[in-house]
Amino acid sequence: MAFRTFLRTLGAGAPSVDTVVTTDPIRPGTPLRCEVTVHGGGADLDVERLRLELVVRAEDLEPDGSTGWTRPYVVSTATGGPFRLPAGGTVVRHVALDVPWEMPLTHARGTRLAGSRVAVRTELAVDSAVDQGDFDEVEVHALPSQDLVFQVYEDLGFRFRESEVKLGAQPWPDRMKDRRTAPFWQELDFHFPASWNRGAQELETVLITRPDAIDVHPGGYPPVTLPAGEPDRAAWTRAIEEHIRSYWT
Repeated sequence: MAFRTFLRTLGAGAPSVDTVVTTDPIRPGTPLRCEVTVHGGGADLDVERLRLELVVRAEDLEPDGSTGWTRPYVVSTATGGPFRLPAGGTVVRHVALDVPWEMPLTHARGTRLAGSRVAVRTELAVDSAVDQGDFDEVEVHALPSQDLVFQVYEDLGFRFRESEVKLGAQPWPDRMKDRRTAPFWQELDFHFPASWNRGAQELETVLITRPDAIDVHPGGYPPVTLPAGEPDRAAWTRAIEEHIRSYWT
């Protein structure tokens, strides 16, 4: 994925930036690597800072409820600089952004998750003027263990509706057996199967993913914990269905 940002706030003859995401696909727990090429404008410049941000759309910061975003939440950053940018010249920097295990997903089983948006933003600071450029959207694909949870929900008759990223510094209740390490979480909303007689009610599910396991929290209840290294579809289906039914009879 390649993005070009023209630094409009730095005036005429300003430099431009090409950001190329070289990690494909992007997944939780794997660094997102970028090659950033800064093209010089009409004059020599001293660049004070080159900064990349990995950002997500967070419901708490977008009160209008739409899928638009103007105030993204910053998940991780990487900063480099300073450096001299000659007029008409180029400077290339390789930058890696941390992608946490609990990173919100935009895609699962190859399908886009409605409501979820992730982007890389490139910021350049010159003479105390800062241009943050645009949000260059990227795709974050599910790990095999996360994909299997989506498959199990589909096998059980649940239909995915939308995703929302929530923010919160307060710990969850004790009953949640909180193992989060991030101040955000992705809430996945599913329609119940008709056979469960829940009407229009939805099951809100949160996945807390770690290198060795995944916690599946259905509807704000304690999780069923599944080993990431043993993706057994039949066993996971039994475990998840029994766990959900124990709270949603």
